[in-house]
Amino acid sequence: MSPLGLRTRVLVLAAVFAAAFGALAARLVQLQIVRHGELSQLAERQYSRTVVLTARRGPIVDRRGVPLATSTPAETLFAQPRGIGDPVRVAARLSGVLGMPEGELHAALVGSRPYVVIKRRLPPAVAAEVRALREPGLGLLPEPLRLYPNRELAAHVVGFEGVDGGLEGIERAWNDTLAGAPGKAIVGRDALGRDVVTQHVLQAPAPGSGVMLTLDANVQYVAEREVDAAWERTRSRAAMAVVIDPRNGDVLAVAIRPTFNPNTFADVASRDVWRNRAVTDPFEPGSTFKVIMAAAALEERVVRPEDRINGDNGAITLARTTIHDWKKFGWLTFSEVLQNSSNVGSIKVGLQIGAPRYYRYMTAFGFGAPTGVGLPGESRGLLREPERWSALSLPTMSIGQEISVTALQLVAAFGAVANGGVLMQPRLVRSVFDERGREQRRFEPRAVRQVISAETAQTLGRILVKAVEHGTGHFAAIPGYEVGGKTGTAQKLDPATRRYSRTPGVLSFVGFAPAEAPRFVMLVMLDEPKTEKWGSEAAAPVFAAIGREILRYLDVPPTDAQSLPIVTGPEAPPIRLVSEAPLPASLDGAPALDAVMPDLRGRTLRQALASLASVRAAVELSGRGRVTGQTPEPGTPIEPGVAVRLMLAPPTLLQ
Repeated sequence: MSPLGLRTRVLVLAAVFAAAFGALAARLVQLQIVRHGELSQLAERQYSRTVVLTARRGPIVDRRGVPLATSTPAETLFAQPRGIGDPVRVAARLSGVLGMPEGELHAALVGSRPYVVIKRRLPPAVAAEVRALREPGLGLLPEPLRLYPNRELAAHVVGFEGVDGGLEGIERAWNDTLAGAPGKAIVGRDALGRDVVTQHVLQAPAPGSGVMLTLDANVQYVAEREVDAAWERTRSRAAMAVVIDPRNGDVLAVAIRPTFNPNTFADVASRDVWRNRAVTDPFEPGSTFKVIMAAAALEERVVRPEDRINGDNGAITLARTTIHDWKKFGWLTFSEVLQNSSNVGSIKVGLQIGAPRYYRYMTAFGFGAPTGVGLPGESRGLLREPERWSALSLPTMSIGQEISVTALQLVAAFGAVANGGVLMQPRLVRSVFDERGREQRRFEPRAVRQVISAETAQTLGRILVKAVEHGTGHFAAIPGYEVGGKTGTAQKLDPATRRYSRTPGVLSFVGFAPAEAPRFVMLVMLDEPKTEKWGSEAAAPVFAAIGREILRYLDVPPTDAQSLPIVTGPEAPPIRLVSEAPLPASLDGAPALDAVMPDLRGRTLRQALASLASVRAAVELSGRGRVTGQTPEPGTPIEPGVAVRLMLAPPTLLQ
């Protein structure tokens, strides 16, 4: 070959190599510089995954700091199926630790997804067992476990948390505050798909804030014990008690039956059990609503307490419809109309008020609008404008029919009567605090409006006291205290006949104590009881049983020591009292041991009763002042149910 041909070939070969090198260099520039970010992310997705780290949820506590919902450390087990060496063996080993079927685990471990959650929120002991298996392809991430230490206590108010956050109650309403901010972490594996590890945390989760409620765990416990006993005794469809402080609108207790355990909220026969009936379920209030009619009549000076009204022998006919009384009454004063819960007398006064004025007072008391307490699903009830009323609407609304209210609306309205005529907005959340317990936000009580004058409220309050002392509410009396209140017995509409059924519907009692300076207002309601037919027999004794314990707990001294004997035996209302059993240790510390009679001499009556609180004693009193004598004698062995007699005298007579 000539030198020229050789040279030509060398140049061509060099050109080919130069072109190939240039193409390779250009490709390297494109991959390492131009597409570096894109390819890095692709590689990271192949060998790692960004996962969410759940923040520790803030606690929910009662007004004294008793935890109602809290979070504890736990871990979530996940797998990357490509990194699992032997899915059959791993499924078998995990089954014994997790208590899950092998088939379910095996299906998850051989799935096509690159990342799968096996089981969430494992307790520390279980997570430690999983970690001890040392199986490639498995990993654990921190995810706090939500716990409700007092189980069913206030379940309908507190609610519960699910996978997607709060699902009911305060957990749902305050989810954004409680949940905190989630974090992020990278979970990776090696090039062979083994040894799953958490490489590093990209962003640490921020814990949620805590919520302090106005509920009092002790009052809630007392209310739930008594409501539960009444619910079982009467075989009611449902039962509830709602307690508020009329001075500031604080909700102290909401006890509802049937109930559920928020720790196992899915284990219910029906999701209806989760519903907070105190705010979601309106009902016809019946005779308790006569108090609203009376407030309007007294404020507008349509009637005075001593004015006499003819009961027409227990029947009145309007618009070709006859409405009967439960008893054939003749002439009654207006006070006696309320005391005896006369339908005829109430209707006559309601007709004198007139539709426009009555509607104005009903709306002023808060009916027909939500209370704004802040719980999900709150109903506004049913209150139609007067333009849509029939000829019978005003008469029937005067006795609590043709209108529906929620339990919270009704107890808040009675709270206005007990609070000098001022309607307070029900308050359920007192404050929000950070992880160190420092208050971040505080919610002050809010007065909605002055519904009636203080004078009218005082007059109506005295009438309601007589309704308990001499009227239908006598089973609501609490020895030593003046109680004001009103019974209610409301029938339900029969869907088949469109007429009111004769079977018991909603039996209730709403009242407050002590009457002169009320510390609580309470509604007790039984829905369709099987063994009772009057609110005075079914609901009023429950009010007395709960109210007695509340006054003792709040350390409210009795106003009349002479009337303080506690009745037991056949004359007692058929209701199981809270004092038959001590509070659980989680609420009041160590349970009391009642072995011997304490020495009560020299103590005040309040101190003496507090010392006897853990014994269901039949206490008889004589005199006033401090204890000067007692039987049994100090040191005598005693048992629950013992009869105790206390002799009292003023301090000047003790010297």
